[in-house]
Amino acid sequence: MRALRRIGRLADRTPAGRDRPVDLLRAIAICAVIVGHWLAVHVTHGPGGLRGGNVLELVPWTRPLTWVFQVMPIFFLVGGYAGAASLASHRSRGGGATTWILRRTDRLLRPTSTLLATLVAAALAARVLGADTRLVATAVWLAAIPLWFLVVYLAVVALTPAMHALHRRHGLAVPIVLAGAVAAGDAVRLLLRMPVAGSANFLLAWLAVHQLGFAWQDGRLPAGRRVAVPLTAGGLVALVLLTVAGPYPISMVGVPGQEIQNTSPPTLALLALAAVQTGLALWAHDPAARLLRRRRPWLVVVAVNAVIMTLFLWHMSAAVLGALALYPTGVLPQPPPGTPLWLLLRVPWLVVLALILAVLVLVFGPVELRAGPAGTGSGTAGVAAGVFTVLGLAAVVAGLLGIAAAGPGRHGVAGLPTAAVAGYFAGAGLLRIIRRRCL
Repeated sequence: MRALRRIGRLADRTPAGRDRPVDLLRAIAICAVIVGHWLAVHVTHGPGGLRGGNVLELVPWTRPLTWVFQVMPIFFLVGGYAGAASLASHRSRGGGATTWILRRTDRLLRPTSTLLATLVAAALAARVLGADTRLVATAVWLAAIPLWFLVVYLAVVALTPAMHALHRRHGLAVPIVLAGAVAAGDAVRLLLRMPVAGSANFLLAWLAVHQLGFAWQDGRLPAGRRVAVPLTAGGLVALVLLTVAGPYPISMVGVPGQEIQNTSPPTLALLALAAVQTGLALWAHDPAARLLRRRRPWLVVVAVNAVIMTLFLWHMSAAVLGALALYPTGVLPQPPPGTPLWLLLRVPWLVVLALILAVLVLVFGPVELRAGPAGTGSGTAGVAAGVFTVLGLAAVVAGLLGIAAAGPGRHGVAGLPTAAVAGYFAGAGLLRIIRRRCL
C-alpha cells in the first residue's frame, strides 16, 4: 500500500513540461520484452528432467513476429531522449559529467546487484540442499539472461556526455555516420567472412539509436506526421529489402543455428527496424499525449516505469519458477510446439508467469522505488572521482559481460563465473562509495 501511495504521489507531481509519451513508450516496450521472452520459451519435462527450447527455432513461422516483439531500439531511443533532458537539467544546475553518470547509473545498479546477490544465494542454498548441479546452473543462467542488455546500456550511458556534445555540434550527421559504420562492419563480416569485423556494432548500432533520442528531445527530429511518415515508410522498405530480398534473416531475434543473427552483433537490418519504430513513436506522439492527460492511463504508466528495472531483471526468474511449478508436476500438458493445443496453452503459461512476476515485484520492487543518492547534485566531481568512476563502471560492465557471455553450464559454485561476479560487485561497491562522497 505504501508503494501504491508513492506511485500516486509521483503521478500527481508530474512536471507540466514532462513529455509523457516517452514514458508510455518505455512501458509498452518492457511489456513487449517480457511477453516476447515468455512466448519464446518452450519447456518440456521427461525422464532426463526439465529441458528448454527456443520457439523461434522449433516453429519457424513465429520468426516474423519478432518485428513486433524486438523493441530494444525503443529502449535506446527513449533512453537517449531522457538522457539528453536529464543531462541538460543537471548541467543547468552546475553539475558535471561524472556526477550525472553516478546518478544515472544508481537506479540501474541497485536492482541489478539485488538480482545477482539473490541468484548467488539461491544457487548456493540449492546446492547445499542437494539439487542437481546441472539444473541449478541452467536455472541461474536463464534468470541472468536480462543482464546482457545492461552491458551495452551502461556503456551508452557512460558515453552520453561525450556523445551529446557531438550531437550539439553535428546533429543528425552523427547517427548517420554510425549507421554507415554498422553497414561497413556488416559488409566486411558478410563478404569477407570475418565475424570479428562486426563486433564494434554491439556499441555503434545502439549509439546510433540513442543519438536519435537526442534529436527527438531537442526538436531536430520533431514529432508529427511530416517526419514520421517518410521515416516509417523508408525504414519499412529498407527492412523488407534487407531481409526478404537481402542477406539478413527475417528474425530480429537470434535463432540458434543461424549463421547470421540480427542482434549478435546488431545489423543494418536491425537499424532499419529502429527507423520504423522511431517513425511510429513520432507519429503516435500527439494522440498519446492527449490520452495521458487523463489520470488513470498516466497512473498505469507511472506504476510500470517506477519498477521497470525490477520487471526487466526478474521476468526470466519468473519463467524459471513457472517452469518448475507447471511441468514436473504435470499441471500443463506438453503438446508439440506450434500445434493448436500448444498455442492455447500459451495463455495459462503467461497468466501464471505474470502472477509470479507480480509477487517478485512486490518483494524486490522497493529496492528500485527507494530514493536515490541524497544531495543537490550541483557542482562537479574532482579528477580522482572521475577516474574512479570510470574504473568502477569498467569493472561493472566487464563483470556483466563475463556473466552474459558465459552461457549455460557449470561456471562456478553458484552457476555463474565467480571472477565475473566478484568483478561486478567490486565495481558496484566502488561506485557506491564515490556516490556517497560526491552526491
